[in-house]
Amino acid sequence: MVDRSLTLMAVHAHPDDEATGTGGVLARAAAEGIQTVLVTCTDGGCGDGVGGVKPGEPGHDPAAVVAMRTGELEASCEVLGVNHLELLGYADSGMMGWATNDAPGSFWKTPVDEAAARLAELIRRYRPDVVVTYDENGFYGHPDHIQAHRVTMAAVALTQLPAKVYWTTVPRSMMEEFSRVMRELGADWDEPDAESDEPEIGLPDEEITTWVDTTDFGPQKFKALAAHASQSENIFFLQMGVEKFTELMGVETFVRVHDTTGAALPEADLFAGLR
Repeated sequence: MVDRSLTLMAVHAHPDDEATGTGGVLARAAAEGIQTVLVTCTDGGCGDGVGGVKPGEPGHDPAAVVAMRTGELEASCEVLGVNHLELLGYADSGMMGWATNDAPGSFWKTPVDEAAARLAELIRRYRPDVVVTYDENGFYGHPDHIQAHRVTMAAVALTQLPAKVYWTTVPRSMMEEFSRVMRELGADWDEPDAESDEPEIGLPDEEITTWVDTTDFGPQKFKALAAHASQSENIFFLQMGVEKFTELMGVETFVRVHDTTGAALPEADLFAGLR
């Protein structure tokens, strides 16, 4: 048990990532009086521009995209009740294999130790009890997500301060239901390729350690995603509408990879053992 207010830190790659996998736990923590800190590692410059213009297409202005997405991120944080937003400001690396992976200043090309030292400073400042980030594959193989994982775990090792560390994930059972719903909505949804060498997204249900009920905060999570209006074409969750979204996305799931509390597993609270 801690004798001070609790703190949750979520480390994400881009503006809008905070709402997708952790919007529920951020909103729930804020409602419970827990201090919330969001660290966004990149500037989101490889996102869609005004009118859905894609990177590399005529009219795509990365600087304008960065400014637009920063404003959207601030609006999302207000919806979720995030107390502190920290921007590391690295250049968005784009999808795996894009030329932007190797651009000067890209997050993917930044030495892990360099970025980890900056994140470690934030960990020492805010002293989070719980840190949440991605798994080794960055959940779905995006280079900036993979780098956020590496940087976060290196920073945790440097500081030895967080009591608990989690990686976001989804149960395979939910992926099946999600695929069904998206097909019903007529979305262009690619089924996983059984022959692919890429790791499969999510985990078998029995391997998930932590199931957090965030149903009451589904509308907030949906509104936070909707705040990222410039990326709405890519945020396919919004196609469900708020009721179906809340029904399907009302539980956020994690794998606990570091713990000093001895809290029993499975658990239903990121702060089990701390309060």
